[in-house]
Amino acid sequence: MAITYTWTIDTVDRTIATGGITTIHWRCNAVDGDHSVGSYGSVGCTPDPSAADFIAYDSVTEANCIAWVQANISKDDTESGLASQIAKLKTPITGSGTPW
Repeated sequence: MAITYTWTIDTVDRTIATGGITTIHWRCNAVDGDHSVGSYGSVGCTPDPSAADFIAYDSVTEANCIAWVQANISKDDTESGLASQIAKLKTPITGSGTPW
């Protein structure tokens, strides 16, 4: 079964006066059958309200935020790390317990 990755935004921090987003709190969940893992992080932003491509808080979409996050971190490395965690869940290399 293929791993499904879902990127979401939990919340954003903003400057009220300008409508500029200053921090994006993101999550990426990976699911493969009965196995799931996740990663969470934050990305700092330096919005420029005078820029032609500025999007104010009231007009920002989750897709905008996900694109900004993925432009600042390695999407491929994040998903690769999650795939590695799932592989370890599917084929553990360590265990604990007692033999009796």
